[in-house]
Amino acid sequence: MAAGSSVQDGGSFDVVVVGSGSAGAMAALRCADLGLKVLIVDKAHKFGGTSATSGGVMWIPDHRLEGDRGDSRESALEYLDSVIGVPVDRRRLEAFVDEAPRMLRFLRSTGVPVMAAAWPDYFPDRPGARADRSIIVPTFDGRRLGDGRYALMREQYNRFKLFGRYAMDLTETFALMMQSRGWRVVAGKMIGRYWADRSTRKVSHRDRRFTQGAALMGAIFQQLFSRHVELRLETKLERLLVDERGSITGVELSNFGRRYAVQARRGVVLAAGGFEWNQALRDRFYPVPGLTRHSSTPEDGNRGEALIAAEAIGASTEHTAQGWWIPTMTLPMKGASNFHEIHQAAFDVGRPWSVVVNRLGRRFVDEACGYDQFGQAMVRDQLTNGANCPCWLIFDAKFRRKFSAGGLMPTVHTPEHKVPADWWDHYVFRADTIEELCARTHLPADAVRQTIAAMNDYARSGIDPEFGRGMNAYDRTFGDPSSAPNPNLGPIDKPPFYAIPINNGDLGTKGGLKCDARARVLDGAGTPIAGLYAAGNNAATPFGDSYPGAGATIGPAMTFGFVAANDIAERAANARIGLDHEEARGAECTAK
Repeated sequence: MAAGSSVQDGGSFDVVVVGSGSAGAMAALRCADLGLKVLIVDKAHKFGGTSATSGGVMWIPDHRLEGDRGDSRESALEYLDSVIGVPVDRRRLEAFVDEAPRMLRFLRSTGVPVMAAAWPDYFPDRPGARADRSIIVPTFDGRRLGDGRYALMREQYNRFKLFGRYAMDLTETFALMMQSRGWRVVAGKMIGRYWADRSTRKVSHRDRRFTQGAALMGAIFQQLFSRHVELRLETKLERLLVDERGSITGVELSNFGRRYAVQARRGVVLAAGGFEWNQALRDRFYPVPGLTRHSSTPEDGNRGEALIAAEAIGASTEHTAQGWWIPTMTLPMKGASNFHEIHQAAFDVGRPWSVVVNRLGRRFVDEACGYDQFGQAMVRDQLTNGANCPCWLIFDAKFRRKFSAGGLMPTVHTPEHKVPADWWDHYVFRADTIEELCARTHLPADAVRQTIAAMNDYARSGIDPEFGRGMNAYDRTFGDPSSAPNPNLGPIDKPPFYAIPINNGDLGTKGGLKCDARARVLDGAGTPIAGLYAAGNNAATPFGDSYPGAGATIGPAMTFGFVAANDIAERAANARIGLDHEEARGAECTAK
């Protein structure tokens, strides 16, 4: 601590939750409903964490919404066993499968509406796979948080909005993304609805329609605020406080440089996200570290401070070699070309009339696979030949007319003459021939020509004998039905031709603090650190190296936030009973 500074008393609570994303919000909500006094702290200026900027999907097997749909504990475990490729804690994995449906029932009981989405698991051909385990929250009216809080919840990226302004739910997103029949009507209704809401326009530019991750977090925080859970923003965890036995007693926090201590009588839940914005930790843990700026999470947000604080008192980590990968590309920020924005390209890379190649001009993956699988393939290819990270998305004029390529919107939105001059041949490359395109991108022309010729053959037959692109349910879900016989394949033959570099971005880190099935943080000997819990990307995923389905980050995050709260409340109740027994014995001795 700097000379002359002092730590002030910041009060006491039963539980302090560090982080206001889905894991922390669920832990706080469950604790509050179990009668515990809770404080949530977040170093950001706004609440909702990375979850508020996400798609807001929860992967919950065996949820049984609207009755028995045929899923089961056994089916879920069969599927998980088939997709996880590294050793994991079996008890923790089973705890997720058992507790996730209970967490969802609790969430519904508080008044948060949920519904199942018909999305295939990311490995649809594996035993036990299904297409109904991804759970979403419908559109939420942000004004229900109150005008003082409505604009304080973290806002979604422009990529989740039409023209960077109008909120889109998932149905609207896919209608616009695919230019489905009637998509212009959909866009018109969204724009008209926004400007007709005159009362909100007087408060903020933000659309009152909270969709996707904003809907999830808005609905949960409405319940938290109704329970008078305290939230402190711009408040950073500096260190964990421990007693002489090594048990957690509280936290030291800072707010604009002012330091103070808060007592946590029953426990501390670390839910502050991963470490993707800490280059030193990436270099330490990742076999191919990549750059922090390629991450698609909030800029400079998740820097691993809570993980570092826990390691300082002896906590251990696991699964830290993996991220929740997603392909991303970089473009200048609108109106400020010397600042950059990261754009996800999760579904763009698997569209027809395109191919992805490494810097040797060769394919290395089924481009339409799940985005985490795509990132893992980039890492493997980079370790094998050093010619990936970045790789290149190559497409023709047909693709350009209909689809986005990361942040480059289709011509119906951004015609060629509206593409800023400084983008060409720096962020986006264009040429009339494949040979010229290769010269501009320094790719080997002969290899790229051979790759494209093969892809054109596959497009005609509908069969990709190399990687099976478009030959499973997940791929086809995000393909283009107008491209036959395979919705993910189309000949790359109409000039001009385009290329953009694709980086291995992420949605956060998979690895983190090692925890047991009760969400307790473990030390190097595998012993729980008394009073310390972790959930979300602050903790290691129960899935090891796998990303089983849409919502596989938020589903376990909320589940283990729920589990942590239950364990804290149970221990608090046992401690109370023990104290009552001691008082009774003391009274009996006094009477004698």
